Amino acid sequence: MQPGQTVTVFGAYGHTGRFVVAELRERGFVPVLSGRDAGKLRALAAATPGAPEVRPASVDDPASLDRALEGAHAVINCAGPFAVTAAPVIEAALRAGIPYVDVAAEIEANLDTFTHFADRARAAGAVIVPAMAFYGGLGDLLATAAMGDWTTADEADIAYGLSGWHPTPGTRIAGTVSRERRAGRRVRYTDGRLQYHDDETTLLKWPFPAPMGTREVVGEFTMADVVTVPSHLSIPEVRTHMTAEAAGDLSASDTPAPTAADENGRSDQTFLVDVVVRRGDTERRTVARGRDIYAVTAPLAVEAVHRILTGRTRTLGVASAGRIFDAPDFLRALSPHITLDPLPRQTAS
Repeated sequence: MQPGQTVTVFGAYGHTGRFVVAELRERGFVPVLSGRDAGKLRALAAATPGAPEVRPASVDDPASLDRALEGAHAVINCAGPFAVTAAPVIEAALRAGIPYVDVAAEIEANLDTFTHFADRARAAGAVIVPAMAFYGGLGDLLATAAMGDWTTADEADIAYGLSGWHPTPGTRIAGTVSRERRAGRRVRYTDGRLQYHDDETTLLKWPFPAPMGTREVVGEFTMADVVTVPSHLSIPEVRTHMTAEAAGDLSASDTPAPTAADENGRSDQTFLVDVVVRRGDTERRTVARGRDIYAVTAPLAVEAVHRILTGRTRTLGVASAGRIFDAPDFLRALSPHITLDPLPRQTAS
């Protein structure tokens, strides 16, 4: 990476966008602040060291998006709902000839990106990485690392042990859009495909590693991992689960948004992601621990941009984190932000 490479952050003034802007600056990139609300962009620029450039843009104005991406080396889309923003920003990235990374947790929006842009991106030699975030990206990296030398597995479970979940307004809006798109139905990945259903939720006991221990989880609390993991791993059954307390926080209408508890703006929320892949009677497990699911999305997305711009990728086109990057090496690079157990083995060079 050359010093001072420019990265446009669309949705820069949002909760996650602010973490991404800070992480870009920390890593030596020059962020360009973009999004619909010019006033919020100017306020963020005024509060950010170096007074980064502001380029207002709207997804219904392609010319404004082109101006926002002009001269940039990459774009990170942090503006949900991604059902609305992903396609227009991807189109602008393709026109600009730069990589696109987003932090979408919406199942259908991520599926749309794979479905509608795979062929075009591959033909253009472009790089598009959706769901490069806590949901979708981290789970995919952990599952890929856990697979190791396996080419297939029978099933994968990704259990989210959150101490609580104070959703941002953006999370709530994105969730509403997703529910509307699937007409209130639930979704699972089974028999090698996504299936929509009206089954009642089930509560399970999940044996999280110590010190968390066994907790009640909402079974098949389905997240973006059911798109990213099967996009490149041959696993016909992929399930995600969520601690019941966190699921309850999300469903409650009066749960407040996250509040800063340290000088970096992180909340006091902690997480443990427990990934188990099984083949026959053999089980492999990888665990990640850390703090604040929104804050940790920033190093995930920025590390992705860094690796793309330095040529440390394994494919072109639309690809999930585990497909395009060396998963064990990527996870090791996140060590200042997450603790891994076991630490993934180095990939042979």
